[in-house]
Amino acid sequence: LWDNHNINIIDTPGHVDFTVEVERALRVLDGAVLVLCSVGGVQSQTLTVNRQMSRYDVPCIAFVNKCDRAGANPLRVVQQLREKLRHNASAAQLPIGLEDDLRGVVDLIEQRAIYFEGDNGLDIRYDAIPDDMTELAAEKREEFIAHLADADEEIADMYLMEETPTVEQIKAAVRRTVLTRSFTPVFIGSALKNTGVQPLLDAVVDYLPSPDEIENKAYTPEEEAVVLDTCDPSKAFVGLAFKLEQSQYGQLTYLRTYQGVLKRGDTIINQRDGRKVKVPRLVRMHANEMVDVDQVGAGEICAMFGLECASGDTFTDRTLKLHLEHMFVPEPVISLSIKPKNNKDADAFGKAINRFTKQDPTFRVHYDDESRETIISGMGELHLQIYQELMHRDFNCPTVVGKPKVAFRETITTPQEFDFIHKKQSGGSGQYGRVMGALEPLPEEVSGSRLFVCALVAMVWNSRVTKLKNDTSQHAVINLWIGRLRFLSFAASPSNARARTQRGSGVAS
Repeated sequence: LWDNHNINIIDTPGHVDFTVEVERALRVLDGAVLVLCSVGGVQSQTLTVNRQMSRYDVPCIAFVNKCDRAGANPLRVVQQLREKLRHNASAAQLPIGLEDDLRGVVDLIEQRAIYFEGDNGLDIRYDAIPDDMTELAAEKREEFIAHLADADEEIADMYLMEETPTVEQIKAAVRRTVLTRSFTPVFIGSALKNTGVQPLLDAVVDYLPSPDEIENKAYTPEEEAVVLDTCDPSKAFVGLAFKLEQSQYGQLTYLRTYQGVLKRGDTIINQRDGRKVKVPRLVRMHANEMVDVDQVGAGEICAMFGLECASGDTFTDRTLKLHLEHMFVPEPVISLSIKPKNNKDADAFGKAINRFTKQDPTFRVHYDDESRETIISGMGELHLQIYQELMHRDFNCPTVVGKPKVAFRETITTPQEFDFIHKKQSGGSGQYGRVMGALEPLPEEVSGSRLFVCALVAMVWNSRVTKLKNDTSQHAVINLWIGRLRFLSFAASPSNARARTQRGSGVAS
């Protein structure tokens, strides 16, 4: 709760292996704070997160963190936002000191200095802008208004008329442009020293949207879009289970409500399988602390126990048949073979696999029939290593992982001639046969459309040879079709008759 506003904050990891956590958060949140390092600036994962925000059209503001570190340069980061991420970004604050000398920030909108004093920067003191920063502050404020004018018509008209907008007009324009994703104000501070955090929360309240300002859609079984109403509590309930977590009390399901009110004891329906579920307990999460609540309204995020579902399932009351859009799930990038170290742990291994696949859509499992191995796939080595440790810790199932085996296959790449003679003396007249020909690969346009079955050829050979066993006046000519044959024929006869060859060509059919 900040300034009489209830704010649901989801902190997501920045590591690339856990990109699904960012997808979950951006799927259900209405606004975002893009956190950047004042030393590292825009990094590779920043580009990924920026694409994810664009995918879900999430309005955002930016916060340049770690301004107390050596080498901090927040203005350089603002320039990188413009050049690398193509944001119409401008600094809304300037740092008062940098690195170890960071004491506060200059608010360019309200033209004042903000100092953070006391234990952990909890005591805020407002003062005039320092004399040595007055000229820089005026220059950066003019730059801020110029970038804002590029995105807002009202400010653009005032800028062209060389009029100075008021603080209220600037704040209203910033809110309008943030909601349309056409302008990104950048705030500065240090989370470790609690510097600049309070003004950032004020900016979240002032500039980011509330749930009733975002248009959310659900879809009927015929895929017709229905706009959800977040303002009317009498509407039927619609919610999305976006994250599953195992706790000491069982499976904990995080749910975002989009329409209506969810109360403890209500019966809701999982639209994926039609299963009815009674809500036994509702809690509101704050880190690892739980606060029991009787009901939650549209726009809120809550958690429930005893709800059997998978990540991404839609829940409604008994009167609606709607489903919400699923989040984007990237394809895995690495695979490992895995098996329990002890055969007696097979049941625990299966339970762990089932739970992990329900919780994390980027964790994939399949059984390879050729290598007879269980293959797990994920977003990186750390991602899979964590699940291996969870199997050992939570399920008492130590495992062995390794590289997946690959079934090698060979084929011809260049034409090859062959000439084979079969001679076998088994008593009596004996056996004699000769085959000559050449094999060459099929053209790419017909590759894979032909099939050669060796067993069928053997059947033809056996039947013909048996038929001609006692007949010295006939020869069996068997044509074998493998790809495109330039020359292939086969002659079989008793040993006292000469082999006959025949030249020809053909394509398998």
